[in-house]
Amino acid sequence: MASASKTTTLCNTHHGESSPFPKLVSAVPNTVAGRSEGEDSVIRPVDSLPDTTKKPANKGVSVMPRTETKHPLDPLSAAEISVAVATVRAAGANPEVRDSMRFIEVASVEPEKHVVALADAYFFPPFQPSLLPRTKAGPVIPMRLPPRRAKLVVYNKKSNETSLWIVELSEVHAVTRGGHHRGRVVSSEVIPDVQPPMDAAEYAECEAIVKDFPPFIEAMKRRGIDDMDLVMVDPWCVGYHSEADAPSRRLAKPLIYCRTDSDSPMENGYARPVEGIYVLVDMQNMVVIEFEDRKFVPLPPPDPLRNYTPGESRGGVDRSDVKPLQIIQPEGPSFRVRGYFVEWQKWNFRIGFTPREGLVIHSVAYVDGSRGRRPLAHRLSFVEMVVPYGDPNEPHYRKNAFDAGEDGLGKNAHSLKKGCDCLGTIKYFDAHFTNFTGGVETIENCVCLHEEDHGILWKHQDWRTGLAEVRRSRRLTVSFLCTVANYEYGFYWHFYQDGKIEAEVKLTGILSLGALQPGETRKYGTTIAPGLYAPVHQHFFIARMDMSVDCKPGEAFNQVVEVNVRVDEPGENNIHNNAFYAEEKLLRSEAEAMRDCDPFSARHWIVRNTRTVNRTGQLTGYKLVPGANCLPLARPEAKFLRRAAFLKHNLWVTRYDPEEKFPGGEFPNQNPRSGEGLATWVKQNRSLEESDVVLWYVFGIIHVPRLEDWPVMPVEHIGFTLMPHGFFNCSPAVDVPPNPACELETKDSEVKEVVAPKPGLLSKL
Repeated sequence: MASASKTTTLCNTHHGESSPFPKLVSAVPNTVAGRSEGEDSVIRPVDSLPDTTKKPANKGVSVMPRTETKHPLDPLSAAEISVAVATVRAAGANPEVRDSMRFIEVASVEPEKHVVALADAYFFPPFQPSLLPRTKAGPVIPMRLPPRRAKLVVYNKKSNETSLWIVELSEVHAVTRGGHHRGRVVSSEVIPDVQPPMDAAEYAECEAIVKDFPPFIEAMKRRGIDDMDLVMVDPWCVGYHSEADAPSRRLAKPLIYCRTDSDSPMENGYARPVEGIYVLVDMQNMVVIEFEDRKFVPLPPPDPLRNYTPGESRGGVDRSDVKPLQIIQPEGPSFRVRGYFVEWQKWNFRIGFTPREGLVIHSVAYVDGSRGRRPLAHRLSFVEMVVPYGDPNEPHYRKNAFDAGEDGLGKNAHSLKKGCDCLGTIKYFDAHFTNFTGGVETIENCVCLHEEDHGILWKHQDWRTGLAEVRRSRRLTVSFLCTVANYEYGFYWHFYQDGKIEAEVKLTGILSLGALQPGETRKYGTTIAPGLYAPVHQHFFIARMDMSVDCKPGEAFNQVVEVNVRVDEPGENNIHNNAFYAEEKLLRSEAEAMRDCDPFSARHWIVRNTRTVNRTGQLTGYKLVPGANCLPLARPEAKFLRRAAFLKHNLWVTRYDPEEKFPGGEFPNQNPRSGEGLATWVKQNRSLEESDVVLWYVFGIIHVPRLEDWPVMPVEHIGFTLMPHGFFNCSPAVDVPPNPACELETKDSEVKEVVAPKPGLLSKL
């Protein structure tokens, strides 16, 4: 094998001509042998790369790098997770430390943007060299990409310490090390004064110890329940309300429910909340440390409308007039998938998945004819959600869940079933996670990719000739669903043929209820059934969008403009009093970019490229169009806002920093530090006038429960849209072809009118 200082080059070109091929080098820290003048401005070499350079067999023969097996943005495989866990466990100081390790999260360390560009340019199809800037001498690239890395959040159950580990993943062949795959610990750090997210195994163990606790058993007997198999214990993180909730202890305060029938596993147990019992559990040692039967509230009577299973199993009858509806694509889907790389129409992007965020969309771009591949966003994801309740009574005032930071949206994802969650020709992606003890679990069919018909894309009929043109809209949808206790959430990214991207959340599941004393009512909720009420609450979602509108890797040429529609002042320019116009304001700094929605001025925001124009000379851009939205309905002193200060505005804009990923900080569980995360980062007040910008869009829904939300809530929709604004020179959907089957389908599928029988015949029948 050649030494690290050797350089392998492609065939020489005549003096004065630039090479059409990249030069291949093995990189060592801060040096690349053989670099020619001017190459420092191109992609910089990757530190500590292994040398795989070999001398070419014959001069003049092009040597191209071998295709890597895993893209830097691919989610970790089951094997990689096993390697990471085994590496960290082996690094434990002694057997006691190793046995105490609990693995909260293992996720890929996403590399710097220039490494991603390098991978897309030369290592992975469809090979896009245009991603890298051109230079006279041609780009210099390493023979291999840097090794993939994993980040592990590890909780020590004995010491109550949380640590972060970075592991470099490397594959070692069987002949060299007995067939084992090993990694290398790059760094490890104990993070003081934090608690990591809870794990499902902890929740199950907590339920068991509460149900075995003698005072709890007596309290349930007082309410007429002897069978502990009927009892449901839902542990909730305690949040942070006072020093008693400090992260020096790992705590949970469960909510209690009780089913009525032990033989019915699908019975809706949330229909019988148990109130008046206070339980505090030490989750580190799995013991009940505080218990009090504070107030006797009778169990609500069994609600005959509580169940949601089919037909007779819920005590009802299903409707019988629903005919089959089939989605058929006889020639297959229009999308193509290579690994996690997706191409559809003129869109392309990569699919990622993390235990905390769930679905991640990477490297979003649009192929625009002669203008080629035009980037839009480097990374899109939902990074947090907060659900604060509006009832000041015990225990509801403590319900302010951080479902991503305290539980993990990805770790609570579902395995989707064809024909139920998605329809049509579907491509599924599996997701791999570590469990609490370090084993690997796989959620099959976790992410769904499919096409949907979306009604009319555009239409016009000439009233003089009667001639019409109409096109059907089709969208590509990427989605996953998760369950966090009683609620379900579906997260969707829709890509449209007219250049739009829609982010959508679908909320469903079961209401979190409270019990009422006989004759009692509460103004902070809705009475659902006798003895049952549903407290008012809000759901907030935070989308993080690392934008790159018309920016190649390494370029930071974006800015954000706020647009408000204004009514013109009366005067000579508005003599008819009908004039209005769009007023723009550049958000120059992070302090200026803390903004709220304003439906009265149709407020929206445009991310523009400061150096690219369309055919009219205007800067190209994409605009963020809000949907329905709200702000927290709480006083500024509300306890949950200590951890959720990012909810105070609908839009935040920051300059890109790879360490700024989660708006409430890395560890929101029991976090005592007020305003950690986004609200603290923006105090730097970094310039945004021409930079690499990140949008944090906070959108929420106010849920005043209805009787129609019971026993299972019909889906509520909420979201926003990213829409081209001067990005194209005309409508990008004008080239969508007509559907040749439309006219034929119309003739063949006309619904026959049902003719009522004549009265005479009807009377005879």
